[in-house]
Amino acid sequence: MKPTLVVLAAGMGSRYGSLKQVDGLGPNGETIIDYSAFDALRAGFGKVVFIIRKSIEADFVGAFAERFKGKVPYEVVFQELDMLPEGFTCPADRTKPWGTAHAVWAARNAVNEPFAVINADDFYGADSFQVMAKALSEPNLKPGTYFMVGYRLGNTLSEEGSVSRGVCSTNAQSYLETVVERTKIQRVNGTVCYTDENGNEVAVDENLPVSMNFWGFTPDYFEHTERMFSEFLKTSIDNPKSEFYIPLVVNTQIESGSATCKVLPTSAEWFGVTYPGDKPIVVSRLAQLAKDGIYPSPLW
Repeated sequence: MKPTLVVLAAGMGSRYGSLKQVDGLGPNGETIIDYSAFDALRAGFGKVVFIIRKSIEADFVGAFAERFKGKVPYEVVFQELDMLPEGFTCPADRTKPWGTAHAVWAARNAVNEPFAVINADDFYGADSFQVMAKALSEPNLKPGTYFMVGYRLGNTLSEEGSVSRGVCSTNAQSYLETVVERTKIQRVNGTVCYTDENGNEVAVDENLPVSMNFWGFTPDYFEHTERMFSEFLKTSIDNPKSEFYIPLVVNTQIESGSATCKVLPTSAEWFGVTYPGDKPIVVSRLAQLAKDGIYPSPLW
């Protein structure tokens, strides 16, 4: 059975200022999602599940339905604020999404096989899909066999502003020990720093592996997520800024011994569009990849 690719595409891109999931950046108007789907299918994934909000369905389907027809087996599922485990009701004043772990949980009825998770607005590179597809296609994967593509922190920053990254620590066998979500990471006077919960700038080694939200999971992940999300909501449902992240689920499973997470090295170069100023850089890189013959042009 081929693994499935789950694409987190519900965010409107508040810092970017538009629905960047459908922004044409390639030489022939291709989106980053197009490249991800192309790389995934070429690497051996069987289908793509897109997680979006109902409010962007028309824009999203309008952008992709025709170009994916007959080429990309895909399904669309929705992430909405009121989609909560049984016994919980979304506060009326809640406007912030519940976070990446909630988004993945929204796909639980569409995925029954090992699966990968990526962001819609990150370009991960062909090699990253190949190493993940290979890992997830191993026969008889045991429940709790998780994976993560690791990128070098210093290569994932934006010159346009700060970013959030999952900073990882690994053991000698490249298994993940912890991943900590760090916010407001940027280069300050030549040193990479993040801002801690007290507002202090803390220097961090730019060679550390970071999570760019490219994960691989066995289907048991959904059960763990639902149980943990219920526990999370018991204490945080009334906090309008609380979010339930994938790293929390992974860390908890590692600590309890119910899962391992192998960090997969990749030769691929990550880039993404976090701020409007990032766009021309991405356009230039995609044009060069097409010129070098790494991708056909047009893509489909």
